[in-house]
Order: sequence, then structure tokens, then C-alpha cells
Amino acid sequence: MILYVNGDSHTAAAEAVNPHAFAEDDPALYYLGRLPHPENLAVSWGKQLSLALRCGFQCEAESASSTARILRTARAWLDQSKNNTEKIIVIIQWTTWEREEWLYNGTYYQVGASGTDSVPPAATERYRNYIIGLDWKEKTEQAHREIWEFHQELNQKGIPHIFFNGNSDFSKIDEQKDWGINYIGPYDPAQTYDAVIRSTGIDTVMPTSWHFGREGHGVWMRHMIDYIISNKFV
Repeated sequence: MILYVNGDSHTAAAEAVNPHAFAEDDPALYYLGRLPHPENLAVSWGKQLSLALRCGFQCEAESASSTARILRTARAWLDQSKNNTEKIIVIIQWTTWEREEWLYNGTYYQVGASGTDSVPPAATERYRNYIIGLDWKEKTEQAHREIWEFHQELNQKGIPHIFFNGNSDFSKIDEQKDWGINYIGPYDPAQTYDAVIRSTGIDTVMPTSWHFGREGHGVWMRHMIDYIISNKFV
């Protein structure tokens, strides 16, 4: 079996054991670009979970990922693996709903509401307008709709999958869906990755950080193991 995970910095284990979000933040690993730093990925909840399940591991998470990037890369990987889908379990951590993915000259850029993202000169005005005109309700509803469509795709293909929220949740969505066992508390702020780890008394690696260290990843790994076993995913 292969455990396939995707998400943003929480799944890429940014800052888990060193201060890096991307491998390229480390001068010695600049050639790896925006991949997770290997030392951080080694203690990530996903890697720990694959060891507990004694299965293969494929991580396509990238810090600062948008929902669009997660969907694009997950679909592409699953399409390449379509002859072996009966041996795959997909676990996806969803990011904050406002993020978008823009393609310029063959390069994908992830943008969010911080106002500090690096974009090519051709996208400067677009980025400014994006920040000024950001409609959180609209972006939340869009993400909810797109994730629901992906959930239905996976169901149709018979691919076991579990979704969960990182920091944002869908508690303000009016037309809530029945996700069955495939989404951990989509509409419950207390069941996000961030909330569950904090509920154990563990804080982020620094007061100014959104990220947890090795211990926090261990908490979420055990949370996932309990969920997987109780819902008979394995």
C-alpha cells in the first residue's frame, strides 16, 4: 500500500526540526526548490504515519499551497497511478481558502492574502487587485465546492481517502454536505489540525509561527491512526 499525502506547510512539516519551510531555504539544498526540507519531512505526521502503517509514502505537499495546487497535483499523481489505485490511501490536508494558483511562463505561483507574496512583474497589478478585492465568503464557498467535486471523483474511482482542515474550516458554509467518513470535522473548528494539536497543550515552534514541531506531528499521526482504524480504512 502507498500512503499519498498532500497539503501545505503543515503536511510539508515546515520548521518541524529546523527553521526552513522549503528545501531551497537551506543553501546546501537550494537545488531542491520548493520541496519540503528532508529533515523536516522525516518527522512529518505523514512520514510517521507511513511507518506506523508499514507502507510506502508519497508526499506532494508544498508550503503555501493553494487548494488549486493541491487538487492539480493530486489529480495528476492519481492519474499516473490509475492502474494501482486499489493499493493507495489518500490523505489530504486542506489549506486556507483564499489562496490561489497563477501560471506565468510555465511557472506556478501560489498567492495568498498576506500581501507579501513574490509574483512576476506581469502579475503585480493582478496581485494588488486580488488583495483589494478579496471576498472571503466567495473563496470559502469555491473551495467547498471544488473539494466536494474531488471527493465525488475519488468515490467514483473507489479510492480510499481522508480529508481534514489545517487552520481554516467550513463552519460558515450554509449548504453543508454529508461527507461520510471521508472528511474529519469539515464544519467543526475544534477538529482542525491546528485545534487538535493545541488541545493537547502543544504550541507552535515559535509564538510567531503557524507550525508545530516533531511532538505536534506525533500527536496528529496518532489522531490519524485512531481514525483510520476506527473507520476501517485498513
